[in-house]
Amino acid sequence: MRRRLDLAAALVARPPVLFLDEPTTGLDPRSRRGLWDTIEGRVSEGTTVLLTTQYLEEADRLAERIAVLDHGRVIAEGTSDELKDRVGGERLEVTLLNPADADRAIDALAPLGDGNRPVAEGARVRLAITRRAGVIAAAVRHLDEAGVDVEDLTVRRPTLDDVFLTLTGKRAEEPAAEEDDGGEPPR
Repeated sequence: MRRRLDLAAALVARPPVLFLDEPTTGLDPRSRRGLWDTIEGRVSEGTTVLLTTQYLEEADRLAERIAVLDHGRVIAEGTSDELKDRVGGERLEVTLLNPADADRAIDALAPLGDGNRPVAEGARVRLAITRRAGVIAAAVRHLDEAGVDVEDLTVRRPTLDDVFLTLTGKRAEEPAAEEDDGGEPPR
C-alpha cells in the first residue's frame, strides 16, 4: 500500500519529468498493467519518464530508448527493436515430440535459415530466419517429409531478456559475483 500511495502522489502532480525506480515491484499483474497504462498516458501527454526496471517486458512496453546496464556500466543502448536486431532477427522454434529426431529436424530445416545451421537443445530446435513469410508452412512440409513429429512450432522475435542474456551472459536478476580482492566490495 505504501508503494501504491507513493506512486499515486507522484502521478497526481503531473510533473514534466518523472523518475520511476522499479515502480511495479510488488504489484499484482492487474495493478502492474494499470500502472503501465497510466505511465503511457502521461508520456502521450508530454511527460518525460526515466524508468529503472529489471522487468524487461516493462521496458519493452514503456521505453522509447533503453540503456542496458551491467555492473553499473552502460553496455548497450537504443530502441527495443535496435537492441533486438543486435542479437539476431526472428527465429523459427520447433519443439519435437521426440528429442531423438533432432538431427533429422536440423537437416530438414537447414535450407530455411539465414545460412547458419539450426541448433538443437533437447527437444527444441532453433533456426535464425531472414524472412517470415511462408516459413511456417515450409517448415511443416520439410519436417513432415523427414518424418519428424512436431509438438509446437512458432516464429518469434528476440525479447529484451534474450538481449540481456546475450550481452551479459547472465539473467537480469542474477546478483553480480563478488570478487575477493582483499576486502573492498565491488563498485
